[in-house]
Amino acid sequence: MVKLTKIYTRGGDKGETSLGDGSRVKKHTLRVSAYGTLDESNAAIGLARLHLDAIGDDGKASNMLERIQNDLFDLGADLCTPSKHDEDSSKVLRIVESQVDRLESEIDSMNANLPALTSFVLPGGSPVAAYLHLARTIIRRAEREIAELAEYENINPVALKYANRLSDHLFVLSRHINARSTGDILWSPGSNRTLEPDG
Repeated sequence: MVKLTKIYTRGGDKGETSLGDGSRVKKHTLRVSAYGTLDESNAAIGLARLHLDAIGDDGKASNMLERIQNDLFDLGADLCTPSKHDEDSSKVLRIVESQVDRLESEIDSMNANLPALTSFVLPGGSPVAAYLHLARTIIRRAEREIAELAEYENINPVALKYANRLSDHLFVLSRHINARSTGDILWSPGSNRTLEPDG
């Protein structure tokens, strides 16, 4: 159980922070950058949820995003604690396959009712979808950071898998939401090469 009684500790004033196992590292290490990027994406998802009422959400999207926000804290806790071969799995919070499976199930369910894409999608449409695209791109950055971290340190392989699947989920959810309102805005390759400048 987490219990925070004091918000500032001054422990990071020299550019270091504590990991889940108590070890101290520089704040700019790959591990800290990766779980910091997850926090950034979580904040963007929070913004998306603020706009769900405008599209008449029946609660399904909000529930999915709330679970994802909680999962992102699980994933951050996972990355915050270095993986050890002899660790006690009952004492270390790790992201698990069932969380990835749930994302895949939701992706399949939403995607089944969407038209096939004929081009890449430009981020935008409804405010909800725009924020989901923002969260998606931030998660892609987290995924790259986790992949780089995995080259140097042992990590839970499901962590990388979850980040990869989450970016797909947010993309499909943005399309699902846009299908109920503005529709997707599609990339039109090269369409502006021959236009005269405005004014």
